[in-house]
Amino acid sequence: ALYRRLPFGDLAEITMLDTRQYRSDQPCGDGVKPHCAASQDPGATITGRHQETWLMNGLTRSRASWNILGQQTLMAQLSLGPDPERFFPMDQWDGYPAARRRLLTFLDHRRISNPVFLSGDTHASWVNELKTDFDDEDGPAVGVEFGGPSITSEAAPSFVSRVEAALRDNAHIRFFNGDLHGYVRCEVRGKELQADFRVVPTVREPDARTYTLASFTIRNGSGTPHRTA
Repeated sequence: ALYRRLPFGDLAEITMLDTRQYRSDQPCGDGVKPHCAASQDPGATITGRHQETWLMNGLTRSRASWNILGQQTLMAQLSLGPDPERFFPMDQWDGYPAARRRLLTFLDHRRISNPVFLSGDTHASWVNELKTDFDDEDGPAVGVEFGGPSITSEAAPSFVSRVEAALRDNAHIRFFNGDLHGYVRCEVRGKELQADFRVVPTVREPDARTYTLASFTIRNGSGTPHRTA
C-alpha cells in the first residue's frame, strides 16, 4: 500500500493518498467529456472503499492543527465549456463526483481542522477553494487545494488555453498558470500555512534563476487562501 500517514506532532499530519491503484475505471471513455451515467454512479470511487474508510477514520482521530492531503489528481471541479453541455476531465476527481462530494461533505460536517490538498498531474499551478457544491459561487469553502506545476514537462498549450477561457465559469479557481515550471514550497506554522509557487523563466537554460511567481497564505481556521505576493 502506498497510502500512509506522516504525523508531525500537533502541528501537522500529512496523509498521502493513492488515487490510481484502487479506483473504478475512468468513466465515459476517459478524456474530457460531459458527465455520463457512469460518472454519476454513487458507487464509483477514486480511492477504493477501504482507503476511503481509512482516510476518514484517520482524519477523525487527527489532533493536528493542519491536515495536509497529498494526492495525484486535481480535486477541484474544472468545468470546461458553457452550459448546457459542460465538459470535465474524467481522469481527475471530476470523473468521480460522488466520491469527492462524500469526502468534502465529511470534512465539512466533522469540522476537520484546516484541510489542505496538495495535487499534481496537470503540469500547471493552481490555487482552488474546495466546496461541497462547486456550482454555488457563494457557498463556503471547506478546504484549499494547491496544485503543483511540473519541473520540466509541458502542459499542453491547447489545455492551458482551454482552462484560461473557462476561468470565468470556475469562480473557485483563485489562481492558475500553465506556462511556467517549478514547484510549490509550503511552510506550515501554528497560525498559518504559506505556499510559494517557485518557478524559472525557462527550462532551456541550466542557470535560469528561480523566483516566486505567487504566494498564498491560509490563516488557521479560515479555510480561504489569500494572495500575499
